[in-house]
Amino acid sequence: MKPPESTRRFRADRTVEQLGAAFGDAAFPNWHPRTARNVKRSAIHDRLAAAGAYFGVSSTYEFPEWFAGPGAEPHVTVGWGRDESFPYQAEEHRAIREAVGMIDMSFMANILVQGRDAEAVLSRLSANDVAGPIGRVVYTQWLNEMGGIEADVTVTRLAEDRFMVISADLTHRRVLARLRRHTPEDAHVSVTDLTAGTTLMTVQGPRSRELLSRLTSADLSNEAFPYMTAKEIDVHYARVLAMRVTYVGELGWELHTPADLALTVFDALVEAGADLGYRDVGMLAMNSLRMEKAYRDYGLDMDNTDTPIECGLEFAIAWDKPGGFVGREALLAQRESGPPKRRLVQFLLEDPQPLLYGGEPILRDGEWVGYNRIGAYGHTLGGAVGLGMVEDEAGIPAGAIGEWRFELDVVGERVPAKASLTPLYDPKRERIKA
Repeated sequence: MKPPESTRRFRADRTVEQLGAAFGDAAFPNWHPRTARNVKRSAIHDRLAAAGAYFGVSSTYEFPEWFAGPGAEPHVTVGWGRDESFPYQAEEHRAIREAVGMIDMSFMANILVQGRDAEAVLSRLSANDVAGPIGRVVYTQWLNEMGGIEADVTVTRLAEDRFMVISADLTHRRVLARLRRHTPEDAHVSVTDLTAGTTLMTVQGPRSRELLSRLTSADLSNEAFPYMTAKEIDVHYARVLAMRVTYVGELGWELHTPADLALTVFDALVEAGADLGYRDVGMLAMNSLRMEKAYRDYGLDMDNTDTPIECGLEFAIAWDKPGGFVGREALLAQRESGPPKRRLVQFLLEDPQPLLYGGEPILRDGEWVGYNRIGAYGHTLGGAVGLGMVEDEAGIPAGAIGEWRFELDVVGERVPAKASLTPLYDPKRERIKA
């Protein structure tokens, strides 16, 4: 099925604004188009709107950026400074870190791959080993022949011959295309796009287990439901596919819910979490949270010119799995050539006032070595956090990053920054596995 952007009506409504904005307001990080809006909305959209959501748009999908509270009419002043959302996203950030919150991520692509040869096709595409036990969630990249990252996904084994692939909205069509191209003509594989029928509510925070335990008969303990596993469980009146994963660095579950039961589950979460500090949380806070953990976001922090080795994702490569994977030979050559010449590095500004958006020059001992790719304010770490690609033709040993002196050029001012290849927040993953 073709996306809405391909329709004549969408192009007619959006083109004039887009052409004008390309040389104007679109330069601002908090700008969103006004035309061709409300094309795709999740099943809980109206509930979120009633909670005071300010909506952004991506791939025609409306998503809450932040919440001003019930009855409010949220707005932002377009620009580069701290806008009206800043104090609200700080509160949402703290709710996830200290209590529990729910993020509507229904824009994520849910793709069911099943059949006798499903494992073989997905194994060839995936750099990691997806041929594990039923219920295992595997984080992996799909690569091109040069080792560049084409998609960043999770692959969950639901049965011997059935898998769920979850990807971001920006790579939705790319994932479907790569599945088609890498499936042999005689293979027994079927691919079903379940995105439109799924509402993804991700419940995160140290009290998420307490909240969900009030709504399910399932055992959510570490022993019964370990990190990076998936089960079908009951949540209130619904049966949902629950995955114990996180994109914010806390204990939490993704609830992949049938769209016709989404309102039932959402209302139950709000009611059951009332005394636990529950909040609806927007994407600005989610970006802040994931940046503190240095979690990657394909299309923002990395693209198809970057390899997993350069992006610090070598832990997700199964070098010796049977049959190999697309791009393996290129990655082996890069690994054997010595320390990478490019590394994706997490930065934390030492001054708590400046903001980072992406595009800021990175300086090492006063010399340019790359650009910051994305930024957000780390409300727990106490300053702006960025992910930037540092380059050096001589190669960059892992131990050198902590020894070099870095600055980021923020609007012409050089701001000292702490640099790290390991997450600055909870590097031992103790909170995730709590």
